[in-house]
Amino acid sequence: MSRIRTLLVVALLVVSTAFAFIPVDRPVQAQDGACTGPFTIGVSNSFVGSEWRTQMIQNIEDVVAEFNSAGIEVNLVVESADVDVAGQQQQIQNLLNAGVDAIIINPGDQQALNFDLEDAVASGVVVIAVDQEIGAEGVYNVVIDQTEWARISARWLARELGGEGDVVLIEGFVGHPANEARMAGVEEVFAEYPGINVVGRESGGWDQATGQQVMSDFLASLPNIDGVWTQDGMAFGVLSAIRTANPDEWPVVSGEARAGYLQLWNEVLADQPDFRSIGVVNPPGVGADGVRVAMEILCGDTVDEAQLSGPFGNTLYVPIPYAVTAEDFASYYAQFGGFPASYTLDGFITQSQAASFME
Repeated sequence: MSRIRTLLVVALLVVSTAFAFIPVDRPVQAQDGACTGPFTIGVSNSFVGSEWRTQMIQNIEDVVAEFNSAGIEVNLVVESADVDVAGQQQQIQNLLNAGVDAIIINPGDQQALNFDLEDAVASGVVVIAVDQEIGAEGVYNVVIDQTEWARISARWLARELGGEGDVVLIEGFVGHPANEARMAGVEEVFAEYPGINVVGRESGGWDQATGQQVMSDFLASLPNIDGVWTQDGMAFGVLSAIRTANPDEWPVVSGEARAGYLQLWNEVLADQPDFRSIGVVNPPGVGADGVRVAMEILCGDTVDEAQLSGPFGNTLYVPIPYAVTAEDFASYYAQFGGFPASYTLDGFITQSQAASFME
């Protein structure tokens, strides 16, 4: 149970579209009264060449605006650029120099930032890693289970193929924490299906154009591909390549939960009515989830260590929202088919859920 004792009464925001944000259903409170701030929260993001990251930053800005509307003063400092490890270390230092109370970081490396983040924790800063799990002492990860996220679509693909066939894998950035967790999940699932043969594996860099080129190359060099497993950010390009090549037998392809992919899926159905795919939601909302958890801590609550899990023992897992499949495609397309192609189907925890992670 959270130790938060009183409630700050605020008006709930009206949720009118899928873009609307979850309101502060239970605003954070100090243990001895209303928690009003001021607080400064910093964001460190090392990769901007992704619509997913753009949506993540927007979600963080939205939830901070929500707290301010509820009378809790939160200032936001964003460090967001395409940077290497040294660049993200500089982002962290910039945030510390700005006097932040908390850092929300999407880390670009699983280990190289640990010293810098542990130094931040030692100075009294709350540090929450989102999207990727890292093992820095004193840092909390607020993420979905990326390994299970990949297992869901890998299981679907294996079952669609009847447990046998030649498949190719198109992964994200090799060595990136989320990519490595996902590929471990895929390998684990396929190990349960000895009839599944991985005949090709290449990186698409979480980029649609690169994913399309990689798939085109696979189709030209491997004439009998039965299935394709890929990740979000690349499936649109993969399916585009298959559609352009139009092989006699289309491979079964895993997809992504993005509006653009749903739009392409719908177009493909006009010529390939038996086409089936899947899109498992990888929510950019984890950035906002991290803010909610950070605010609970800043207002005096303590994380319930009994709920910590993950490979480093410091992870609070938020739910994988849902998956779009052929069975429910029509309803999700009706809801999201008119959204901008870059929009990622999303999910968020409420403030009450964030509080449930506390003692």
